[in-house]
Amino acid sequence: MKVRTVILQAFMAIIFASPLMGEEVYSYGKDRTVIGSIQNYLVKEGESLIEIARDFDLGFNEIADANPSLDAFIPGTDASAIIPTSWALPEVEPQNGIVINLSEMRLYYFFEQGKSKVVKTHPIGIGDEGNDTPVGSFKVIQKTAKPVWHPPESIRKERPELPRAVPPGPGNPLGTHALRLSQNTILIHGTNRPFGVGRKVSHGCIRLYPEDIPKLYSIIPNGTKVTIVRQPVKVGVRDKKVYIEIHKDENLKDFNYFNETVRILTRKGFLKDVDMEKVYQAMEEKNGIPVDVSL
Repeated sequence: MKVRTVILQAFMAIIFASPLMGEEVYSYGKDRTVIGSIQNYLVKEGESLIEIARDFDLGFNEIADANPSLDAFIPGTDASAIIPTSWALPEVEPQNGIVINLSEMRLYYFFEQGKSKVVKTHPIGIGDEGNDTPVGSFKVIQKTAKPVWHPPESIRKERPELPRAVPPGPGNPLGTHALRLSQNTILIHGTNRPFGVGRKVSHGCIRLYPEDIPKLYSIIPNGTKVTIVRQPVKVGVRDKKVYIEIHKDENLKDFNYFNETVRILTRKGFLKDVDMEKVYQAMEEKNGIPVDVSL
């Protein structure tokens, strides 16, 4: 009976560690900076890529870039979709607190679990053109559950019908929880419009899915460091293999992806270990997926 109980407990542990539960915590280290794994999925009748992305805690940009041949709204029953649940970690030293990479529209939270270094990650929505989310170093200075939204004057000029304050509830664009950053106008918050995750739709704030923001809120203390970067090219390693992950970033005009990739590979000492044909192909596709470019 004890053996059966142990087996059942182990099985339940595997179930509750599933990335579909949105609770995945990944360990990482100097020699392991690529986390997660790519999955494949057969589209069910009536499903869109937008719904599938949310089920796997992905932003719309991630699933659309990984599946350029599929229609986002009608991908087709039994179509095979790539689920890009693997990421090279953004390059920030030291790796602690929240790191947000605008180029991929994804948030990472680095922390310690016992003696292990671990990271959680969630997709985000960010500021649209002219209301860009700023890069830089910040801190969480205030945590608010059931926030009241006070529309700033810039938004009230666009939508004068808005009230001075929007109370908590389904009509509140801040969702259920908010983290205020030391640049006072920028928040990390939930949303009442989840289709905006993985898109540039905000006035500079960072939006998470309604199911993700309470999880993040519960483990983020006040004073947490927040680093916002723009890294369209990331390089990582796992199992002694070199990976590059490249994202299309429309905010970077005339950006030279090749030069940036070679610069990072050279600085990390990986240039001699990669197949340049594979590098060229990854740069051509720019699908936001970590690609093994090892010799």
